[in-house]
Amino acid sequence: MNHTESIRPRLERIQQRSLYAGIAGLAICVLGVFIDREQFFRSYLLGYIYVLGIPLGALGITMLHNLTGGSWGYSIRRILESAVKTIPLMAALFVPIVFGLHSIYIWTDQNLVGHDELLQHKSPYLNVPFFLIRVAIYFAVWFGVSYLLVGKMRRVEAAGGPADDRGVQNFSAIGLLAFFLTATFAAFDWMMSLEPHWFSTIYGVMIIVGQVLSMFALSIAVLAVLTGWNPDLREKIRESYFHDLGNLLFAFTMLWAYLSLSQFLIIWSANLPEEVTWYVQRSTGGWGVIPIILVAFHFLAPFFLLLMRKTKRNPSTLAAVALVVLVMRYVDDYWLIAPSFHPLGIHLSWLDIVAPIGIGGIWLWMFIGQLKKETSLIPLNAPFLTEAPKHD
Repeated sequence: MNHTESIRPRLERIQQRSLYAGIAGLAICVLGVFIDREQFFRSYLLGYIYVLGIPLGALGITMLHNLTGGSWGYSIRRILESAVKTIPLMAALFVPIVFGLHSIYIWTDQNLVGHDELLQHKSPYLNVPFFLIRVAIYFAVWFGVSYLLVGKMRRVEAAGGPADDRGVQNFSAIGLLAFFLTATFAAFDWMMSLEPHWFSTIYGVMIIVGQVLSMFALSIAVLAVLTGWNPDLREKIRESYFHDLGNLLFAFTMLWAYLSLSQFLIIWSANLPEEVTWYVQRSTGGWGVIPIILVAFHFLAPFFLLLMRKTKRNPSTLAAVALVVLVMRYVDDYWLIAPSFHPLGIHLSWLDIVAPIGIGGIWLWMFIGQLKKETSLIPLNAPFLTEAPKHD
């Protein structure tokens, strides 16, 4: 049955509004170039990192599900595939960052590097030509893996083969390794190198977990909306599958908190000036309010709400929790990035709000466009089409 036909008008309305919001946001950002050039590029980087985390999280979740299985993955597979297909758009949206490297990264200032022994030591890696080469490699890997992966999955589905096709599993194992390595180094290059004197081995993994968490949250919200619009889809995706997705949202919330706390404890206990300074500047001058917000709404609130069975089995309630997590993911990215530019005190520019709206609007427009192309929002060989849920 064509699930999207009945909800197409609603999807088109949201898609159109997303496009308008995206165009307006980016147009206002262009004005920001003339008002405060440096702040524009810094805010654009923040918005870009936040939005990019969603399709990258989708790519990681898709391959993880291919390796582990579980009915939960088939309930959101079309959502994941639609998000993954936006990676070429994100590659195009990276272009403004290329023109703003000197406004974002201090290691591009040769005068500064010439008087800094540590930056000189890191210069074989942290230099503009090699940085751009790595950017090209990252997007080539992400696009290549996503294109081949979705193609393989669709061919297996069209042939009526088993949902856990061995060829797809083997490719996902290799692809997941490539994804983990490139996403880790991208986090080092685009975020951690904002303060090149500081380093953390946990940082890349923490960013990847955050990306996966963002995509799980978005998937839950989108699935709740789609099942509310389409009765046929609602009959197939019952409360039990939202329960599974709620458990995964809970698990990755815990994992994010564990990695964040581990990084803090390791660095704080070592008490090395070049490492502790990173946390000191994020806990003074007003920046210390943000960790309190993150603990309260990124961890404690989702933790206790997702402990309750009734929260996870109510699509509307679970979607509300997921939306809070999505908002907190932006707050977390802001706390990781913005203090690098404003170490003396908290600073929130209007561009920090407009940039993610502009980039996110354009991304949502393309995401919905991909979702609209699907005739069925459930894979044809999804196990739960023939098997009753075991934990209803």
